[in-house]
Amino acid sequence: MAMAEEPEIGDAMVRYLEGEKVRVCANVKIRKVERANGEVRVHTVMNGGAEICTAKQLMVATGRRATTSGFGLEEAGVKLGPKGEILVNEYLQTANPNIYAAGDCIGDPMYVYVAAYAGEIAAENALNGAGRVVDLFALPRVTFTDPQIASVGLTQTEAKAKGFQVDTSVLDLKNVPRALASRDTRGLIKLVAEKETGRLLGAHVLAADAGEVIQEATLAIRFGLNVQDLVETFHPYLTMVEGIKLAALTFKKDVAKLSCCAA
Repeated sequence: MAMAEEPEIGDAMVRYLEGEKVRVCANVKIRKVERANGEVRVHTVMNGGAEICTAKQLMVATGRRATTSGFGLEEAGVKLGPKGEILVNEYLQTANPNIYAAGDCIGDPMYVYVAAYAGEIAAENALNGAGRVVDLFALPRVTFTDPQIASVGLTQTEAKAKGFQVDTSVLDLKNVPRALASRDTRGLIKLVAEKETGRLLGAHVLAADAGEVIQEATLAIRFGLNVQDLVETFHPYLTMVEGIKLAALTFKKDVAKLSCCAA
């Protein structure tokens, strides 16, 4: 499952971090790390040239791997993937038809709410032969930066790769009354919709309360709602989730020219 964010969100997040004196470097090759004179030195190659970055502390965030070795899984006919994850089918059944697996041990996405959902399905399928299929299409995720990043469904690139003809809208938070009232207009909302039907395919939010806002879009995607459904739904004034409606309006209108609560 791809986890890349929309480029508009990534670019904006970099600007905000740089505004707080955080240097963001991408596509860096690390040659070695050493300690010297009470500091950490990271020897890198950036933009074709060598550079040494120094700091007091170094944090390495390289993701997680499933801990599956030493349990005799392979001897039991359970196949593992390249990162040690247990390989399962859509029913969470392993290569051994009598063994089911769920949780972080089957790899990405490693979220507690996905583990709980998958655990229930695995148990029902294993014990009752329920035949339930795992469906993660309307799976929201939140990155707790400041501002937060929250996404659900497909990005514009993913939707096109799946053969959809898409329309997109991008709404700057300076057009959301709640953001203005809170004096924090950092961020944006991007919606991805199927061109022919208007069905919502993806929603991507960069905002202080993005994790709270994304749930409306999650329900809309899960139940196949379209952009007009969002426009015609009441949204309380001076709430951040009103931004979802305004982003939906942005497909056809310039919301900056609308009066309060206009549709």
